[in-house]
Amino acid sequence: MSTAIQSFLRTILGATGVLFSLFLHAAPQPVDAPLLPLSEVKAGMKGEVWTVFRGTQPEPFAVEVTGVVDNAIGPGKAMIICELSDPRVQSMGAVAGMSGSPLYIDGRLAGALSYQVQRFETVHYAGFTPAADLAEVQSRIGPPEPVAGAKSTGPAVTSVASGYQALQPVFTFSGLSPMVANLFADRFAALGLGATALGGHSDGAATVQSGGPLIPGSAISVALATGDITLAGTGTVSRVEGRRITAFGHPMLALGDVELPMCAAEIVTILPSNMQSIKVANTGAVIGTIAQDRLSAVAGTLGPGPAMIPIEVVVSPLGSAPRTLHFSVVRQSQLTPSIVASGVTQAIMSANDAGLSEGFRLSSDVAFPAGQTLKGTTLYAGPQAFAQGLGDFVQKLAANLQNPYEKTFPDKVKFTVEALGQNPSVVLDLFQLSRTTARSGDTVQATVAWRDWQGETHRETTDIAIDPDWAGKNLDVVLVPGRVLDELSGRPHNIPAAQLRSFDAYLAALSDDRASDGLYLAVVEKTPVFTDQTSPTRELPGTFERIARGADEARYQKRDTFVPLWERHLLPGRLLTAQATRSIQVVE
Repeated sequence: MSTAIQSFLRTILGATGVLFSLFLHAAPQPVDAPLLPLSEVKAGMKGEVWTVFRGTQPEPFAVEVTGVVDNAIGPGKAMIICELSDPRVQSMGAVAGMSGSPLYIDGRLAGALSYQVQRFETVHYAGFTPAADLAEVQSRIGPPEPVAGAKSTGPAVTSVASGYQALQPVFTFSGLSPMVANLFADRFAALGLGATALGGHSDGAATVQSGGPLIPGSAISVALATGDITLAGTGTVSRVEGRRITAFGHPMLALGDVELPMCAAEIVTILPSNMQSIKVANTGAVIGTIAQDRLSAVAGTLGPGPAMIPIEVVVSPLGSAPRTLHFSVVRQSQLTPSIVASGVTQAIMSANDAGLSEGFRLSSDVAFPAGQTLKGTTLYAGPQAFAQGLGDFVQKLAANLQNPYEKTFPDKVKFTVEALGQNPSVVLDLFQLSRTTARSGDTVQATVAWRDWQGETHRETTDIAIDPDWAGKNLDVVLVPGRVLDELSGRPHNIPAAQLRSFDAYLAALSDDRASDGLYLAVVEKTPVFTDQTSPTRELPGTFERIARGADEARYQKRDTFVPLWERHLLPGRLLTAQATRSIQVVE
């Protein structure tokens, strides 16, 4: 449809935006529409915005330019303000998920819908990112590549003092129960993700396929996880140039250079709200890679998706067949741990079987590209105990998946959840030594008594042979969980990155934790130690110590700590939080 005809129709139908939109539906804007310079955007201009209301086919709605606000979201970053004059949109305002919907004025691309101007307005307006800013982001992914046979079929930013608020992509989980989504809501909010469980995923849900006719106004999703667990933010395509796609009109999470899956999307419906209307979407198949996440837009290229981390969670409950979750997550150090943890939590807490209620063993196997592996096992006294310890689980998972030494991510992560059949929690009743004074060569007996969870009482005696080197010392005999003994012996739960110097050393340090189940019986001596990358040395000559610490004080440290002279792992397969200390004097 020519510009002259469109201008004629505006004159006749100016007040009837709905009829005008429906008439134009048969002739969308071309993908290669020229850009309208911001200097030519004037108040009173009429335009149309293309977006998907339902399904996958974009439709236009009418707007009228109110004006241009200079430096609205930063120096040199203006915003076009438009009144949403189309009655369909005026009633519900700018919709989350319309982010990136292109604005055309006289057949030229003027900008992309991106900001809510104010909440609870009596007349709805929206902010649009100028077209030049969209082109700036798109230019960061290299020159355009021609698409063989392509046809034109149509067209972390928070609130600031002025009241503008980015229309955040509709981040939705599929595959997560509302209960699990609620458990992670605050964690994701801290990362800039206002994620809900109000969404779906199906590889066949959308008709747009890789290399197919994505057009301005098409719905598109940027995924952070795909598969049985899907997390994606849905918005709208602003501009198509060859295989290059620009969308959203504002940042997704403002991560800069990224490698995120670009996915097809299907809009199920729009849910109107006086506070924030949203699109409900199904995330479809991966159709490309988002490479830029910038202030003015996200941009990427149609084609193969990026490399991701495959996750497998195998659950073996009692009385039910094993079940497995398969999903992949983006390789992004801040986001990956929480997304992986949400999938593991879903596998543990949201199934119809109750086979894990008495307790389970959670094992992890992290495989890295160079053949290094990181394994771990933890016991939990049921799903609720797991939920209560979720913070520790996410923190440990972050340490396993992140690393401050090399740009490497795991090749694969596998979790195995095995039901125990009975609650592993036990209660400590007694810890005593047969004597408090001993000589070298003597044997001291340590007796531990405990009760099973709602079950029997048990008693175990362990012999401690007094080493001649202990003569003349006042020592402590401790009964503590492995994590506590790690900390007592100078190994912190969180190792500062400055203390290590390589990825291999980092993996070795993570693998050196004592077992998390049972208790450790240990004879310890308080003494100053000198550490090199967490490896302790006792009685280092003072000259060596001064030279080393002068060269690198973060790596080489001196501290007073408890050195285990002897230790034994007791009560494996049981959970206790008890801590007890007894003293023993070794005489000459």
